[in-house]
Amino acid sequence: MNFLVTGGAGYIGVPLIEQLLEKGYNVTCLDRFFFGKEPLSKLEGEPRLKLVQDDIRWFNPDLLRGVDVVIDLAALSNDPSGELNPAKTYDINYLGRLRVAKLSKEYGVQRYILASTCSVYGFHDEVLTEESPTNPLTTYAKSAVNAEKDILPLGDTGFTVVAPRFATVYGLSPRMRFDLAINAMVLRLQKTGKISVMRDGSQWRPFIHVRDVAKAYLLLAEAESEKVNGQIFNVGSNDQNYQIHPLAKLLGDNIGKPYELDWYGDPDKRSYQVNFDKIAELGFKPDYTPRDATKEICEALERGEVTDGMKTRTVEWYKHLLGVEGLLKEIILRDTVL
Repeated sequence: MNFLVTGGAGYIGVPLIEQLLEKGYNVTCLDRFFFGKEPLSKLEGEPRLKLVQDDIRWFNPDLLRGVDVVIDLAALSNDPSGELNPAKTYDINYLGRLRVAKLSKEYGVQRYILASTCSVYGFHDEVLTEESPTNPLTTYAKSAVNAEKDILPLGDTGFTVVAPRFATVYGLSPRMRFDLAINAMVLRLQKTGKISVMRDGSQWRPFIHVRDVAKAYLLLAEAESEKVNGQIFNVGSNDQNYQIHPLAKLLGDNIGKPYELDWYGDPDKRSYQVNFDKIAELGFKPDYTPRDATKEICEALERGEVTDGMKTRTVEWYKHLLGVEGLLKEIILRDTVL
């Protein structure tokens, strides 16, 4: 099969492309490369990989000719990035993806997979299924809800559309991020012996390893159409719903060194537990846990294979590139290349 992965040079995109190539598929990576092409350097010279520097809002749709599956990851990722410029988050994360989905159908792509998120649930006391009402509290989450609402109905007998809602991602990636909950806690633990815990610590959040995210995309790309078309799937595992305070203690205890908990911030307004039975019925089972991630991240830091810098924190890197006054200006302009 021939794949187009938008946002393919990102935290999730690189491990996904690696797995697609391992399976023998051809991959086109469409990305603005704001964080550079270095995360894909190990794949340099791979004949089945094509890199295209462009934007989902205006790329030439001829790129879709001959593509079998589109996995649409391109977005301003996570809640803090989304709030930097809500209008542009809406423009990219909702309208940009809607454009990709419509063009995919028009150009004969067989399957379109929308990267959605469990953050659409916002705050709930009960355990949530795909049928539960959404409660998006941020621009990032609201854009995802809008994208689901308008893209899923595009599916028909010749065009399969599926929307996985992923748990909060963690783990080691060639395009590393330390602005994600588990990764951030492990980084500070390794550097200072302290773990930052957002108040009040009782908030729930589901988690999934980045390589398991890639595994889930492969499953949804290869599944029989009638089992996934027009469907939403929560992607994660029931045993990786964690309250933040116990999670922090689990990570600290896993290292086996003395540590302290460092509380910060106002109480988190987001809290949700998610049921993942539906994706499990398709045969999905994660291979990794937060304990695995704690060890792999600490070992990679100790070996110098990954470093903590502005590129590992999305918001800080945007500010560095663009300046506070022109924040996200470059993302708006199509005739400027970083």
